Amino acid sequence: MIRAALRGLTTRGRSFLAAAAAATLSAFVLGERELLQVAGLLAALPILAVVAVARTRYRLSCTRSVHPGRIQAGTAASVTLRLENLSRVPTGVLLLEEQLPPALGEPPRFVLDRLSSRQWSSVDYPIRVDVRGRYEIGPLTVRLSDPFGLCELTRSFTRTERIVVTPQVAPLQPIPLEGDRSGSSVSQPRSTASRGEDAATTREYRHGDDYRRVHWRSTARTGELMVRREEQPRESTGTVLLDARFAGHRGTGPASSLEWAVSAAASITCHLLRAGFDLHLVTDSGLDQSLSSGAGGENIALGLLAEVEASRIQSLGMALERFRHERDQLLVAIVGLLTPEECTRLAAARTGGTSIAVLIDSTAWASIPSAAKAEADRRYQENIGRLSAAGWRVMPARPGARISSLWVPSEPTSGPSTMHVPPAPGNGIRSNGFHGVSS
Repeated sequence: MIRAALRGLTTRGRSFLAAAAAATLSAFVLGERELLQVAGLLAALPILAVVAVARTRYRLSCTRSVHPGRIQAGTAASVTLRLENLSRVPTGVLLLEEQLPPALGEPPRFVLDRLSSRQWSSVDYPIRVDVRGRYEIGPLTVRLSDPFGLCELTRSFTRTERIVVTPQVAPLQPIPLEGDRSGSSVSQPRSTASRGEDAATTREYRHGDDYRRVHWRSTARTGELMVRREEQPRESTGTVLLDARFAGHRGTGPASSLEWAVSAAASITCHLLRAGFDLHLVTDSGLDQSLSSGAGGENIALGLLAEVEASRIQSLGMALERFRHERDQLLVAIVGLLTPEECTRLAAARTGGTSIAVLIDSTAWASIPSAAKAEADRRYQENIGRLSAAGWRVMPARPGARISSLWVPSEPTSGPSTMHVPPAPGNGIRSNGFHGVSS
């Protein structure tokens, strides 16, 4: 501990020792014995400071809390440090410094007044994060110093705090989604259809059934007491694909097309989970996470999306395979640059349910020669046409666009039906997520 304290001598303390050495040398050269007394005094002060700091035995506890516990990118949070003196000896003035990653700003420094035995004090400081991810706050370091500032000893707590900075989530409105009814309709057997619609919506009376559910027309026709069938809840399912390939995006930092795509995926995923959907979140790097509707699914989704990084995978083939195994369900693809082959495979991945493609014009996030830009624009328009022709609803995304501005009602087409994403059900009965409206 003495060695550590010696290494903690400040510039002032080292200057005292240097002055003591100079006074000693001058005393021998000049033959002045009084200078030796001065040299002894100059050397004694930093040595006593080293011993005093080394023998300091403070027992301090530190707890840290972050509010809110999960931070959205671009917002601020507050960190509270609570320091308590557990020893019987009062502390002196403490210099505190919190260790922070560069993305969270400069390390904050505090001066904490004297703490008596069992006394505690707290300090707050703000943080603001513009880049999503997981970060570690701490440890807290405490500088112990003598009253003359000749020696400083730094001690660190071991406890740190992990925080999750999630992508920005924009509120989306329920919108009508164009598509087929193949995913929500149930074909009736021929024998049932020949008996009419009443036979499909009624059943025989059972002991305990409510008489108010008696279907008198069917009862009169069959000669047996018939009741209306209960509505059977059907689950809403969907898959959200996020293209995070390095080759599919342009730009750097929070203003890159990848960050726009991650934020769009977070907004759409949370919107659908709140609407009662059970989802699969799929990425090009192999992530395939099942998400249940509700707050629990949102927390898992945001935690996963907070850690998404640009992958070096060149093709979307692995992610598109996941689409091919899920028929007649909601499909949402947030994709960057696509080759003609990838666009063809994505178009073919639609299997009859509602399909939405958020097509990001990634080249608009970078400065490229005019000739290359013209070629990129031509390919982009071709991809829009190819996906639209295959039945996808395409949402073109360019710099400055907001997913909340793209996720808006569109004019109904001449297709056979229109589907709607319903608001979250409040009656305890799960909807199938779509309501067909015959054209």
